[in-house]
Amino acid sequence: MNPDLYCKQKAAPPGSSLHYAFLFLPPGRRRALTALYAFRREVAEVVDECADAQLGRTKLAWWRAEIAALFAGSPRHPVSLALRPFTATFRITAGQLDEIVAGMEQDLMQTRYLDFAGLARHCEQVAGGVGVLAAGICGYRNPRTLEYAGSMATASHLASVICDVGVDARRNRIYLPMDELKRYGVPAADILQARYSSGFVELMKFQSARAHDFFEKAVANLPVEDRRAQRAGLIMAAISRATLGEIERDGFQVLAQRTSLTPLRKLWLAWKTWLST
Repeated sequence: MNPDLYCKQKAAPPGSSLHYAFLFLPPGRRRALTALYAFRREVAEVVDECADAQLGRTKLAWWRAEIAALFAGSPRHPVSLALRPFTATFRITAGQLDEIVAGMEQDLMQTRYLDFAGLARHCEQVAGGVGVLAAGICGYRNPRTLEYAGSMATASHLASVICDVGVDARRNRIYLPMDELKRYGVPAADILQARYSSGFVELMKFQSARAHDFFEKAVANLPVEDRRAQRAGLIMAAISRATLGEIERDGFQVLAQRTSLTPLRKLWLAWKTWLST
């Protein structure tokens, strides 16, 4: 299969949030971003699909070897082949890709987080590096844009944590901080067994408000001169925040279902954000 087509099907198929976030970008940047997020999806799927931690580490070790092969000029995987034309153009390094793998590997060893400080570090590890690379692909003039990109990636990952509470619980993972579960009187067993309570709803209201706050602070820190260049990230944020809004209106029914927007609404949000930025 053509490497670019493989990456599109893996990371940004028609109807997906990334499809609409990248829709209005120039072809070269769109291809590079799609390959980057396909790489992230590949290593994330290793963790999601491997119940055995040792098997997961073996597969991630294969990806580390593939990263080395990519920068040695001999990649084999379609994602690596798709990334190869852009590593020099957008200053993508082997170390940056290795850090993404390391962040995902943490999920093989840690399925609970005691407090928000630990969760924030996790967000930075699994999402921050991708966000910074994506900002570089989109283009920037002010170095502070890379700080914005890391913050926006954390905000987006916090939103994903909320959307995927039930999905993660079925994999025996709880990303909501344990001290916050205790504060709202929600036993971990309630999360794992999909039991709703008034305490759970209040807990999720707190999580959602914090995610919105992170989004707002990230956008406020984006230098004005780079706002147009970073529109793809702003579209992703708009879609994430609209999804959070739907979850809030639905009473945080995230234990048994996963909320998503219709393709038409995603397209409308993408177009509206693109035009207004």
